[in-house]
Amino acid sequence: MARTAPVPSAIPDSAGAFPVTVDVVALTVREAALHVLVVDRLLEPYRGQAALPGGFVLTGETLEQAAGRELEEETRLTVPAGAAGTGPWHLEQLRTYGPLGRDPRGPVLSVAYLLLAPAFGLPAAGGDAAEARWVPVGGRGAGLAFDHDGILADGVERARAKIEYSPLAAAFCPPEFTVAELRGVYEAVWGTRLDARNFHRKATGTPGFLEPTGRLGGGGPGRPAELFRLAPGADPTATVLHPPLLRPVSPGPGASSA
Repeated sequence: MARTAPVPSAIPDSAGAFPVTVDVVALTVREAALHVLVVDRLLEPYRGQAALPGGFVLTGETLEQAAGRELEEETRLTVPAGAAGTGPWHLEQLRTYGPLGRDPRGPVLSVAYLLLAPAFGLPAAGGDAAEARWVPVGGRGAGLAFDHDGILADGVERARAKIEYSPLAAAFCPPEFTVAELRGVYEAVWGTRLDARNFHRKATGTPGFLEPTGRLGGGGPGRPAELFRLAPGADPTATVLHPPLLRPVSPGPGASSA
């Protein structure tokens, strides 16, 4: 006798039902400092207050599609198709927040995404955002709306950890760069000064990380410095550095370490 396919069980009546949103922590390095993209809300709740770009997931959308749509609607910045794990752009799911106690309108579940890239261009407000702008991390003044301060802190920590064990920091540099330029990215993301000699030794001595080009460059004062590029086969978002370039144990303003 032919076996009948099992009938899928229904979602239990006791399961919670609430809206789902996406929030995007977009980070880049501008003017030697780590910056985050924020928007000023045009609507209540928190009208006029700064927040991370984001909004409600629409019917038929994937979470990643919703994140890209909200970013484009509110800031006019577009995430390239397939940005997750390819090229200098890096998009990854950060964490899930809620649903209770994070939105005055009621239970809302939020899925946060971390977006990293060397250059995003200038944002322009749209949708339900009154203004969109880049601001230095740690220099925003008033807190962000909802629970976005905590989401931002989680995103910054993820970025700081990621450049310890991957070549992702090189994606914030031109195709060919000096070790000093690369060190500047680490200093901006980690928020601390690094010893130049120790960093040079570790960066150039880590297998599979950097490759000398045989050329000199650098636009700063003094004699030209040696130019490097990522080693052949190194993927800024997938390669694992061994040994990793670990952060200073106690980072802070004025610290000098490697």
